[in-house]
Amino acid sequence: MSYYRLVGKAMNGKPVQTEFEATNLKEAKQKADKLTKQKALQLESLDEKKVWLYKARKNGAGWVEGEQEAYNQEDLKLALQKLGYSDLTIKKKVVLWKAGVPNDEVVTFIRLSADLLRQKLPYDEILTLLYEDTVNPRMKEVIKQIQKDLRDGKEGKEVYGRHEKVFGKFAAYMLGIATTSGNVAEVFESTAKFLERDAAFKKNLRRSLFMPMVTVLAVNAVILFYVGYIFPKTAEMFLRFDIELPPMTQATLDFSYWIADYWILITLLFVVPIIGFVMYIRTPKGKLNLDKYIIRVPVIGDLLHKTSIEIFSRVFYTLYSGSGQNIEVIKIASEACRNSYMEKQIKEKAIRSMLRDGTGLVESMQLTGVFTNTALSRFKLGVESGSIRENARQLAEYYETQTGYKMESVINTINLFVNMYIMIALIAITVVSSEAAIIKPNY
Repeated sequence: MSYYRLVGKAMNGKPVQTEFEATNLKEAKQKADKLTKQKALQLESLDEKKVWLYKARKNGAGWVEGEQEAYNQEDLKLALQKLGYSDLTIKKKVVLWKAGVPNDEVVTFIRLSADLLRQKLPYDEILTLLYEDTVNPRMKEVIKQIQKDLRDGKEGKEVYGRHEKVFGKFAAYMLGIATTSGNVAEVFESTAKFLERDAAFKKNLRRSLFMPMVTVLAVNAVILFYVGYIFPKTAEMFLRFDIELPPMTQATLDFSYWIADYWILITLLFVVPIIGFVMYIRTPKGKLNLDKYIIRVPVIGDLLHKTSIEIFSRVFYTLYSGSGQNIEVIKIASEACRNSYMEKQIKEKAIRSMLRDGTGLVESMQLTGVFTNTALSRFKLGVESGSIRENARQLAEYYETQTGYKMESVINTINLFVNMYIMIALIAITVVSSEAAIIKPNY
């Protein structure tokens, strides 16, 4: 999000100035048009707040260099002159490429903030410490902007909402409400825990799926190269001498010729469905159907399902106030659970039933069909005992431990099948090669 300033003139000739946020210039112009029509203004200028580099002297001393945000060069010049600076040189800071912020940097920022808040340090002082110790330029810029906005008295949701692309939608929301919650450190701690778990899960998922997939593709490439190029050179040598080939050698050679004749069709049969599937799951409907059926896949589906419930429970525990139905809490928890089908079911079945029919929490969760019996029983026990928040935390920790063990089991199982596939491929190549090696000439 960027800040924009609209400068205009009212019907009575009085100058009017207002500031607002927009994601890009196009949206800013749309908002400016709306404001001018609503307030009957004559638009004079629309400026985006940018970073300017300056070089100046103060009271005849040495040169001072720095950077400052301003809507235009003239505004910055007047502000610096009021502070006693002279011999000003101002130019716009050119950013050719804006570096991203690694997830580790974000987690470290939130984790250290939580730890220091528990030590009762003022948050402004914490931001100063983090700014000085952060290496990533983009993260330093974000911390500086957060500190400035908070000092200006802006609300937490607005402050962190501006940096949703850096923190992520859920983390930005959580940090935004932390400033208005009763326990800022606890919200930061839970958010850090969520991001750490999310990062660990993605890392383990890549480890369990990506490397085995690369290994299988590499083995397939080796087999195709052997069958399609190396083996025919050897087998055709025997054919030149009218030597009859053994059955397996002949079948392999026929397969090699078939691949050579139809390699374009074979490639399309493999590539087109994959591209089509990837394009489909990027659509809202495709993503919804993928999330709906992937949690039903044996082994990996159960793992993904319970991880989503763990995240839901952890967010629920963090935000639940203990009074009323907490519809907003359930909504936010469903959005954070990383499964669009579960989110849809919770919003359309559970929340709608609670609002329309006054259904209880457990009954409405049961209607969704996406919660396990274990999860429902823990929430039911929490409702009956009056400790629903604590039970949500226990459920999250239980599934965290269980999915951790299951992930290791999944990785080991996948590696076992990959090793078996490699073994079978090597045996097949060895047998075919051995058969060709013992072919006897006809003389």
